Amino acid sequence: MRVTAAQARRLLLDAQGLCDDPARRATPARVLEVICRLGFVQLDSIQRIERAHHLILGARLDHYRPATLHHLAFEQRALFEHWTHDASLIPTSLYPLWKPRFVRWEKRLRASKWFTRRLGTGARATRAIDKVLARIRSEGPTRARDFDRGDHGRATGWWDWTPEKTALEFLWHTGTVAITTREGFEKVYDLAERVLPKAHAAPHPDPQAHLDWAGRSALERLGVATPNELAAFWGATSLSEAALWAKAATQRGELVIVDAQAEGGSSRPAYAFADWRQRLERTRDAPDRLRVLAPFDPLIRDRKRLQRLFGFDYRFEAFVPAPKRRWGYYVLPILEGERLIGRVDPRFDRARGAVEIEGLWWERGIKPTRARRRALDEALGRIRARQVGEASSA
Repeated sequence: MRVTAAQARRLLLDAQGLCDDPARRATPARVLEVICRLGFVQLDSIQRIERAHHLILGARLDHYRPATLHHLAFEQRALFEHWTHDASLIPTSLYPLWKPRFVRWEKRLRASKWFTRRLGTGARATRAIDKVLARIRSEGPTRARDFDRGDHGRATGWWDWTPEKTALEFLWHTGTVAITTREGFEKVYDLAERVLPKAHAAPHPDPQAHLDWAGRSALERLGVATPNELAAFWGATSLSEAALWAKAATQRGELVIVDAQAEGGSSRPAYAFADWRQRLERTRDAPDRLRVLAPFDPLIRDRKRLQRLFGFDYRFEAFVPAPKRRWGYYVLPILEGERLIGRVDPRFDRARGAVEIEGLWWERGIKPTRARRRALDEALGRIRARQVGEASSA
């Protein structure tokens, strides 16, 4: 059974909410609905044009405003911050499914050389962690900079963490504390039982139910996938667990093995839901408009999948030395309908309230017509409107 690249592309775009009308109202309920559909929104601190999490939501909702995300996460508590393949905001309804991850993180961190260099091992590390935990328990919401760096002096880099900062991250990764808010982009930690009392009190999931959720929900968001892609989506299971789940689901008749085609003619075996054809028939055409996507948009994150389904070669070069960059510092892919047609390196000039284009590259065979340039200006204008609106409301 063959799934063409165009069919897999349509299933993926629809699953990622990019076939829906982006002009619909961006109420808090609608924004939460989009995040639930995506599964999570990856966070990023770089603000060259706009932070990645806002770009992700803005690509799906024209009228989205950044304050809505803060409201959902830190006032309504409909989202919690934790790790998928990176730091993300995740629907709080999924919090109990993170409890197996908390256990894995504790084992992983205590065995990590990076961790032990900062906190030590055994009882020494436990004493340092307990000291930080006791302060949070007695004083409430706490930031890393609330601790005196003492002999550590001023921080010299992003990963120059004090023992206290390391302990805070340990407590967060292992589910003892949660992020109660962010000030600017700085984390504020508090006890998970105070931040998310109901979710924290929920029992650990049954292992088989957890595995079934991880596989099924990943495939819902990918359309067609290999076991490796299923495991990588949430980072919640191993490759072998994902492969066993897919095999068992196929034997039950829930999934089918398909010959997944790529742009250019190659193919590989993958899994799809048994009713994938009916799902495809229910999809709608992606809006005939132009959008720019964040480097960490869920459509973009898997570079190999992007190349296979869209024939689009992309890499994130912010951390590549300038002379070695092929494109630019913070390049955004350009989506037109169901095709990726180019890339742009924009920068928001906050002093002038203007978006400047520092680089623009169209894919081979794409003509930079007046209509396309106007559509790109409109897409960047929507980002500018969010940035200006956020500044005026601050």
